[in-house]
Amino acid sequence: MSGLSLIITTSALVGSALAEDKFLTTLPTATLYIAIMLTTVPAAFIMERTGRRAGFMLSTIFGIAGGIIAAVAIMEKEFWWFVVANALVGIFTGFANYYRFAAADAVGERDKSRAVSYVMLGGVIAAFVGPNVAGFTRESIAGAPFAGSYVSLVALYMLTLLALTFTKLPATPCIADSSVLKCSGRPVKQIAAQPKFLLAIICGTLGYGIMSFVMTAVPLAMRHHSYLFSDTSFVIQWHILGMFAPSFFTGNLIRRFGVFNILFAGGVLGMVCVAINLMGNSVSHFWFAMVFLGVSWNFLFIGATTLLTETYHSEEQFKIQALNDFMVFTMVAVASLSAGAFQYQLGWSAVNVGALPLLGIILVSVVIVMRKSERQGIDPNLEVIQQESEA
Repeated sequence: MSGLSLIITTSALVGSALAEDKFLTTLPTATLYIAIMLTTVPAAFIMERTGRRAGFMLSTIFGIAGGIIAAVAIMEKEFWWFVVANALVGIFTGFANYYRFAAADAVGERDKSRAVSYVMLGGVIAAFVGPNVAGFTRESIAGAPFAGSYVSLVALYMLTLLALTFTKLPATPCIADSSVLKCSGRPVKQIAAQPKFLLAIICGTLGYGIMSFVMTAVPLAMRHHSYLFSDTSFVIQWHILGMFAPSFFTGNLIRRFGVFNILFAGGVLGMVCVAINLMGNSVSHFWFAMVFLGVSWNFLFIGATTLLTETYHSEEQFKIQALNDFMVFTMVAVASLSAGAFQYQLGWSAVNVGALPLLGIILVSVVIVMRKSERQGIDPNLEVIQQESEA
């Protein structure tokens, strides 16, 4: 997460400096998310057969290579090599996104939402580490701004590899029982027909897409208004803090108020972010709006992940998690790629207005599924507690 926050803070700025065509400014960031998208399915099946830990360790090799190539690309002013570097980091991140599922699958039913929240708490540290490392090492290599930042990325991924060598995770169902039937479960079509599954996909996909769309454009919008990089770093740092600090209590909020209410609150907070952004362009406006956007993402992403874990059996986990993350990061890739074009062609206001229909879809979807649950005699506020009691 620290590495990702470093890239979020710097990638669009490096892309703008290296790209001859400014419409390609956010292509490196988009390539990162495209690589994540394309990695999600093979990563799931690799870890299904080799185990989570082996897959996670393999992925760090790609991250280390990406950091090295990015630093060289900046020093040599090679835009396309920088794009390749972002793709390699994307492969690492495509594996790393399964950390939250690894945690959820390693605990009992009643602790899944809290397990996801605890994993996401790593982002609280990342909010400070990533942007500050980017700022401190920005000019560490003369004549190549941010090259040193990507050298530090290599160090972060080496620490990740070191941590993984001491990590133990439960064996996956397919390793514990090599039976083909054990690894298959129900058809995806049957699982996807569940309203809760559809809602989890909608909230996770659109929530992450909106966050990526607005966040990717922020450094460009702030530079357009002649703000210093330190201002941009400050805003991104607080945005990432807003993304992950609520994880201290999001799991408990889901248990107390129900996942539907938390998802609805996430959609409302997204609307608040857009409203603030449309009200002005001061650093304070960017700051408050991006904090609200971060909390919105936290509620939507943790809520959607929790809801998704309620829709599959243990032998179905890898294929459903792969499908979910493939859809999520397909949307994120499209959002990050289009953010630069929206910002340069239409401006900051258009970026924010473009997020409104997607937020509307989230809110309407939550209400529909919530009412469907009520008609079936299920109190959505107590559903999680009832499931825990049954377990």
